[in-house]
Amino acid sequence: MDTRVFVCDDADGIQFFIGDLFHSIGGLQVVGSASTEPQAKFWLVANQAEWELAIVDLVLDEGSGLGVITAARQTHPAGRVVVFSSYATPAIRTHCLSIGAEAVFSKSDATAFAAWLGAQVQGRRGD
Repeated sequence: MDTRVFVCDDADGIQFFIGDLFHSIGGLQVVGSASTEPQAKFWLVANQAEWELAIVDLVLDEGSGLGVITAARQTHPAGRVVVFSSYATPAIRTHCLSIGAEAVFSKSDATAFAAWLGAQVQGRRGD
């Protein structure tokens, strides 16, 4: 069974990148998406246990990914949250981890993000 993923990012290019990345890795399925903090919070409340991994950008059309991380942890504590953002400074990374993100990747380091996702899928399959 594929890992069910919720994506919160306002950049269309990233949505396409993630779709292509998921296709190449396999084992990952986007089950929901949002481009603003309010949309993401609404989706997370309405679909509390319908996702296993949330990928969150920090700068959104409206609101912030920081609020999305908190909402994801509150609505589905067993869900995993990873940040994929252009603003992954050391201080932001530390803050994201302190509020519940499992990992934080800069969009400039997509290779590390892809490797992390691949490792998650392999670990789930028991490879």
